[in-house]
Amino acid sequence: MREIRRRIYGVYCIALFLPTAVSVLILNLFVPGVRNRRAVARASSRIFLKAAGIPFQVYGLERLPKAPCVVVANHASYLDGLVVAAALPPDFAFVIKKEMVRVPVASILLKRLGAEFVERFDSHKGAADTRRVLKTAAKGQSIVFFPEGTFTEHRTIGKFHSGAFATAARNKMPVVAVALHGTRDAMPTGTLLMRRKPIRVEVLAIFQSTEHAPLTAGEVRQLARSRIAEAVGESLAT
Repeated sequence: MREIRRRIYGVYCIALFLPTAVSVLILNLFVPGVRNRRAVARASSRIFLKAAGIPFQVYGLERLPKAPCVVVANHASYLDGLVVAAALPPDFAFVIKKEMVRVPVASILLKRLGAEFVERFDSHKGAADTRRVLKTAAKGQSIVFFPEGTFTEHRTIGKFHSGAFATAARNKMPVVAVALHGTRDAMPTGTLLMRRKPIRVEVLAIFQSTEHAPLTAGEVRQLARSRIAEAVGESLAT
């Protein structure tokens, strides 16, 4: 009986999400200004989580720098992008795997929100995408990365790719470590059926190389990864 209720709830969430996503896309075809469009997406994400009955909390937003920054978060579920969009102010561009370009509705919406798509498997194309992200950051745009690049069923924090930290170092931007709690349980790997589990977003710490405390991009990467792993209570994958 519990499994039947779980499946009914999962189907309900899908039925709730699809018209919400289409409505956001249609609305954002006409809303001027990328920040305004992100604000629409943020509000809609929060409405979706509330309608789905998901307890949702955000802590530490006051720690976000006033200046442009690079946010890095752990990646555990397909829900992560929606959750971060619901949590953060509408000032951030998301760096997203290029496979999403092939998802019709999602790709149009993400482009309208100023997302940057990055190739993961072709090094030549990936380098060109990285240069484009660097240019975006150089213009003063704050950016969100999921530096693990993907997620698995294992409750570990995967290795962080260097792109986020190289972007921050090149543009002298602070790196903000953000922990996502509960998204793995709310939508486990291998299914699109949600579960009614609490989700929490926590802004943890800011890392930046300064004259008095010099840090390399690699050191910032390790510090951010360790801090996130500690916060979510997961080990570091080897």
